[in-house]
Amino acid sequence: MPHSVSLIVPCYNEEKRIRTLLDALLVQTYPLDALEVVIADGASSDGTLDEIGRFQQAHPELAVRVVENNARTIPAALNRAIESSEGEIIVRLDAHSAPHPDYIEKSVQALVADTAENVGGVWEIHPGADTWMARSIAVAAAHPLGVGDALYRHARESAYVDTVPFGAFRRDLLDKVGKFDESLLTNEDYEFNARIRQSGGRVWLNPQIRSRYFSRASLGELARQYWRYGLWKWQMLRRYPATLRWRQALPPLFVSSAFVLLALGPFVPVAALLFSVQLGLYFFVLLLAGIRKAVELKKFPLILGLPLAIATMHFAWGLGFLWSMIFGVRNP
Repeated sequence: MPHSVSLIVPCYNEEKRIRTLLDALLVQTYPLDALEVVIADGASSDGTLDEIGRFQQAHPELAVRVVENNARTIPAALNRAIESSEGEIIVRLDAHSAPHPDYIEKSVQALVADTAENVGGVWEIHPGADTWMARSIAVAAAHPLGVGDALYRHARESAYVDTVPFGAFRRDLLDKVGKFDESLLTNEDYEFNARIRQSGGRVWLNPQIRSRYFSRASLGELARQYWRYGLWKWQMLRRYPATLRWRQALPPLFVSSAFVLLALGPFVPVAALLFSVQLGLYFFVLLLAGIRKAVELKKFPLILGLPLAIATMHFAWGLGFLWSMIFGVRNP
């Protein structure tokens, strides 16, 4: 008998994406009668629930149900879905994703082989819209200049890592490390994996476990996303300072140094010079990266789009991090 698997999905106003996810789950190589999909909806105001209802009616062979997420936050959604699920194995998914057909099968195989306590794979990042900027954002979201050594964005070899997106784990792991931290509104996956590692557990990334992930469609959406990432990363690092990685320290250091030099510029001529040199070198490197990717992919809007997207990620993340350090953050 196959292991029973619960697929937990936080969801809010995903009318355009939820059917893509559900259709991808319908063609999984893992037996459908061993799967259940639990969607925790944060009171969606668009047609998300109607889309789910139409899928349920058309495909009763896949058990799908919706639970309420009154807190309307991602970690709360994950916990409400976990509490309503019954599977021996839990797979955390996202409404912006579409797992490959063998995603669940390979995740379960890794867990059964005792590879690690939490296993995950690689995102194949796709544009969130059919525009040149959306395509640039998708490339930036997988570029080392944008995400550093976050291996789940571009890894080609299996490895033990700090974190994975959308991990798969046995239900009894929750008895050991607890559920997702509802006081941390972003970085909940990273924090969950930090507790796993602190308990002596392992986190395994296998690039054969793949899913498509749809990135943000505009610079405004991207800035809001990375502001939240930076804002809540500081709150997590206060609890787990040993988890700080160089890729996380660079954006706030860069942004703070730029602001200091800019503020000193009118009074200290050398500060103005250093500010110009710093930004000049920064955008020169990004422009070179944009040119290289544009030639490699034969998509020449990347010459401008890639630098804009990466700079938006860096500045929004760094500003959010610094804001959280100085002013703190309040849960809604």
